[in-house]
Amino acid sequence: MKMKKAMSGALVCALLATLPLLRAAVAQEHDPIIVAAGDIACDPQAPASAKGDDDSGPGCAQRATAALIAAQHPDAVLTIGDEQYPSGAYASFERGYAPTWGRFREITHPVPGNHEYGTPGAAGYFKYFGEAAGDPARGYYSYDLGSWHVVALNGNCAHVGGCGVNSPQERWLKADLADHRTPCTLAYWHQPRFSSGPHHSDATYDAFWQDLYAASADVVLNGHDHDYERFDPQRPDATADPSGITEFVVGTGGRSHYTFGTIEPNSSIHDNTTFGILVLTLHAHSFEWNFVPARANGFTDSGTTDCHGA
Repeated sequence: MKMKKAMSGALVCALLATLPLLRAAVAQEHDPIIVAAGDIACDPQAPASAKGDDDSGPGCAQRATAALIAAQHPDAVLTIGDEQYPSGAYASFERGYAPTWGRFREITHPVPGNHEYGTPGAAGYFKYFGEAAGDPARGYYSYDLGSWHVVALNGNCAHVGGCGVNSPQERWLKADLADHRTPCTLAYWHQPRFSSGPHHSDATYDAFWQDLYAASADVVLNGHDHDYERFDPQRPDATADPSGITEFVVGTGGRSHYTFGTIEPNSSIHDNTTFGILVLTLHAHSFEWNFVPARANGFTDSGTTDCHGA
């Protein structure tokens, strides 16, 4: 009897010892959820002319959009540039970004915008985000989330030796994509290749698109124009293609809203009235998207698309 009790106790102990491993396995089974937006925070001490429009009055809406992030419980936060206005100074980051979106700094994967380089070398940005922002001389890097490969690029070309064919960053991008043949690929940087906003479509980033399309990439995220716009899958030459890249412009983090100009080909949906975040669920061979508005009954957009594979 004593032997049976001892064996029973040993079995219970063995089972209890496996519980942390089981919990870890379960935690790794869910598909990653990411949230993304750019053009986010204002410095509360900046002049009024440097501030944006908030749903509740002067200033930016970074508090409202940060509250949306908390409700999503994401695995990662992708900030798509111009995290801090007006100049990306470190003190401004501490006053504006840190109390809001900064709550998620440990899971944030940023890219710099043009306003970050309002401070020489984007020093405030790189100091605030530290190693998460990559090498300050480059500001581009990559990582994996679930079965996805994710590429963070620096669209501030003059500060990193260019963005065109055979530039250091373009050579790195091509090599990185060749080394990571995952079923699904996402890339993001600040300035969009295609946009119906006032900054318009910018061919500066054609080489990025050429490399990403050749690697069967699925999603590109941009900001810069303070609006939301989704493009149907397309090729680098703006030809509609079911095997092309789906681009989202998500400059809705809180700074202000811009007006649209001529609507570009393949622009499926666009809105410039709503601050909010894009939520992406990264499945093994597909992705779901959902634009979540900061204002009740605000604009929304959602759907799902299969990955192209590589």
